[in-house]
Amino acid sequence: MEANQTEEFIDRSPGEEGRWSHVKGLPCRLSVEVPVPGLTVEKLLDLAPGVILDTNYQEGSHVPVLVNGEMIGWGEFDVVEESLAIRLTELV
Repeated sequence: MEANQTEEFIDRSPGEEGRWSHVKGLPCRLSVEVPVPGLTVEKLLDLAPGVILDTNYQEGSHVPVLVNGEMIGWGEFDVVEESLAIRLTELV
């Protein structure tokens, strides 16, 4: 890659905003980790629509929020209109 092509991808503006500008368009995967105590491969193979899994989480409990497998914070489940949502409560 030539030097002038490299400079196209580097934003030299100061501050946090400029530092991340070259990666802002990259896709990432956000996930929420909900441990299910006592889940075994046998129970996993028996899963079917309608089965309820006990997570031992109570309403309002904080759950780990991960981006690309790395924990970024904590959140809690919420209902927005008719959709299940995650409310980010803390960044780590």
